[in-house]
Amino acid sequence: MNITITKEGDISILSLTGSLDTNTSKGAENEMNKLIEEGRTKLLIDLSNLDYISSSGLRILLSTSKKLKPIGGEMRISGLNETVNEVFEISGFTMIFNVFKTLEEAKASF
Repeated sequence: MNITITKEGDISILSLTGSLDTNTSKGAENEMNKLIEEGRTKLLIDLSNLDYISSSGLRILLSTSKKLKPIGGEMRISGLNETVNEVFEISGFTMIFNVFKTLEEAKASF
């Protein structure tokens, strides 16, 4: 998996490419934690280039969201393809997270 981080104002955008699974979730979690430690409280997770997400990947997203709440932070998710969207729907994560079709919609929602 590859993670690209860009910052637009107070929004940190993490674009994930490949698979977010047991083998890659720790690296993604570390990157998200670094941003939170830097005081970045608006995270936008762009999954438009993510091919697959496992329960480990879902756990990292949930954990990050829980870390943001006490510090007044927010997380948005955008760009779910059909496969990833199905995993989100089956697990109920579409009801837990603010999920947007496009990166632009997600940015505008902050």
